Amino acid sequence: MTSDTTPGTGTGTGPAPLSFPRALAAYRAVVLDGGLSNQLEAAGHDLSDELWSARLLAEEPEAIVAAHRAYYEAGASVAITASYQATFEGFAGRGIGRERAAELMALSVTLARRAAREVRADRPLWVAASAGPYGAMLADGSEYRGRYGLSVAELERFHRPRLEVLAAAEPDVFALETVPDADEARALLRAVRGLGVPAWLSYSIEGERTRAGQPLEEAFRLAADAEEIVAVGINCCAPHDADRAVPLAARVTGKPVIVYPNSGETWDAGARRWVGRSTFGPERVAGWRADGARIIGGCCRIGPAAIGDVARAVSGA
Repeated sequence: MTSDTTPGTGTGTGPAPLSFPRALAAYRAVVLDGGLSNQLEAAGHDLSDELWSARLLAEEPEAIVAAHRAYYEAGASVAITASYQATFEGFAGRGIGRERAAELMALSVTLARRAAREVRADRPLWVAASAGPYGAMLADGSEYRGRYGLSVAELERFHRPRLEVLAAAEPDVFALETVPDADEARALLRAVRGLGVPAWLSYSIEGERTRAGQPLEEAFRLAADAEEIVAVGINCCAPHDADRAVPLAARVTGKPVIVYPNSGETWDAGARRWVGRSTFGPERVAGWRADGARIIGGCCRIGPAAIGDVARAVSGA
């Protein structure tokens, strides 16, 4: 892995850090964390709530710190905050007012930053402020369908206020993630303008289309000329879908590609359990890197052990 010790905004006990965009130029690959929810569940926390992991921001913040720390210690250099499902509307549904909701969103960045300070690392560590799709707030599976019946302007008005709060907490990068719909991507690209925080845009996909059914090539092209977007890619999808999407994102956008798929198992809603086998493994890392991936990690069902394997694969590349 190449190195550059120019000061930046990252956190850690190792070399003086680079800003996240400069790290993408300095390092051959940056290792992302895995699924925050599965690490919290593995530690015994119940996430069967519409707020999902965001509930723990108010009730058990130390659990979130521990989960982030586990991924940093495993070899991740980027932790994604527990704000994926944190919205003003979602908190309001639990009787949490706007001021307290903003405090909890900002706390998500603080907790990840604290975990980075508690880890003895020989590398810079960064914090990515998660902004999940509108459908995540609905907690009804809409995040895997898109097509909410809202206009791009309405979606922009939904996303902008919480992005402003997260920006004020000074993360290193925004994670605009699990985006199922190109229209929502358009809204997010508008919503991040002028906030002074770089961002990655990551779609949830099935095959070679977004979850809403748009061709991936068209969806990726939206970010090609967006100055705020420093990486484009996919997450929360099957590993074999990621194999096809990574080179497409690189070709269409000319930007660094981010890839963090699920394990490859599938959720059986009737039995309420995961079925099938994992197809995520470090052997995929070389192929993703060769095809343009510069940020590599995991999403659902990917824990610290698997991220450790990814980190070793990257360092040995």
